[in-house]
Amino acid sequence: MKILLISTYELGRQPFGLASPAAWLRETRADVVCVDTSREPLAEGHIRGSALIAFYVPMHTAARLAVELLAHVHRINPAAHICFYGLYASVNESWLRRVGAQTILGGEFESALLELAEQIAGQRSGDSAATLPSISLARQKFRIPDRSGLPPLEKYARVAMPNGEKRVSGYTEASRGCKHLCRHCPIVPVYNGVFRIVSPDVVLADIRQQVVAGAQHITFGDPDFFNGIGHAIPIVTALHKEFPSLSYDVTIKIEHLLKHSEHLATLRETGCLFVTSAVESVDDAVLEKLDKHHTRADFLEVLRRFRAEGLVLQPTFVPFTPWITLESYLDLLDVLHENDLIENVAPIQLAIRLLIPAGSRLLDLAEIREGVDAFDQAAMVYPWKHADARVDSLCEELQGIVHASEKLNRSRSRTFALIEEAARRAAGMSQIELERQQPVLTARATIPYLTEPWYC
Repeated sequence: MKILLISTYELGRQPFGLASPAAWLRETRADVVCVDTSREPLAEGHIRGSALIAFYVPMHTAARLAVELLAHVHRINPAAHICFYGLYASVNESWLRRVGAQTILGGEFESALLELAEQIAGQRSGDSAATLPSISLARQKFRIPDRSGLPPLEKYARVAMPNGEKRVSGYTEASRGCKHLCRHCPIVPVYNGVFRIVSPDVVLADIRQQVVAGAQHITFGDPDFFNGIGHAIPIVTALHKEFPSLSYDVTIKIEHLLKHSEHLATLRETGCLFVTSAVESVDDAVLEKLDKHHTRADFLEVLRRFRAEGLVLQPTFVPFTPWITLESYLDLLDVLHENDLIENVAPIQLAIRLLIPAGSRLLDLAEIREGVDAFDQAAMVYPWKHADARVDSLCEELQGIVHASEKLNRSRSRTFALIEEAARRAAGMSQIELERQQPVLTARATIPYLTEPWYC
């Protein structure tokens, strides 16, 4: 049986969400083709004859791109069984079924994809595959991902180093899900506080094969690498022992960076180039609304400890929420400037607008329920408008600045200056005041960062 797995976008990474299920499906001797449309065209020949076509949708952008592609797939192969799997599959089940999906798989999807493929292969002409649960959190014994047939690592995002070097970057996952219930997080409606680990031997074997393929750096895609500290630390210790020149990056909550700060030195000593942390806001009231379990002071304390250890922190933000004001946005910019964090923050992080997907815990808040419009299935969000129209206008303007900066290859400091100027103008500052307030951005050594820093 021919199976087509499609990824439309995964932050510039070679898709683990294709390679992992491919390993399971190929064990049945199925003819599995993996296509990453962010890096290669989807050939009609791959679509034709596929009995099962499955779209991997781990994020909002990927899901919308997949739906756009679905009509094209249907035209070429209307008989194929269509499946959507990943975080954004189950929460958008009704819409995806409406546009043509027959099976929806959220959570731990590999074993379910295997079962679906076996059902399709064994069914008689005219039968339909039995319905599988749209969310499964059952523990799985992971296989080593099969990356054969995917575009080479050289075609994906790299790590830009301060000396100008750009390292080939691989990607793997040591765990899925999350123990925490942050209100805005898309993981929560699916995993609801559960996390699952990938066995260390599988993680290390996957890294090993990527090193052979040219990887000089590894991104761990775990939602929070320190969810299972007893799982994470042995993995990076073993990794560094086997590949002492290999660098890596991880994502860890501010809360966990404080709780497990004794392991910051371990991260540095085992080759961690930087840690991404979803700070989201520097306003304690907003952090409480988001149920982040950290404060502004906690963030600044983590930053202090990182610098004492010689580690790089890359904070991410969701600045445009219903609670932001022009004044509090300027306060965020001031915090970044005063703490020498301009180079640490990808400019897109200063223009991100809160997404409220189906099942979001944000809907637990009466003010959110009362302030959103009806769910927009095609957009896969609850639309909302800020009470101050100037805030929405500023967000749109800043997104334009960031997109233009990407095209023009502007530096982070130059883009920050443009963002700050736009924000101060939106707050009513005159041109003379702008010129007086314009900070002098001194040249600083850059920090390592991934060349495709988009996070939604």
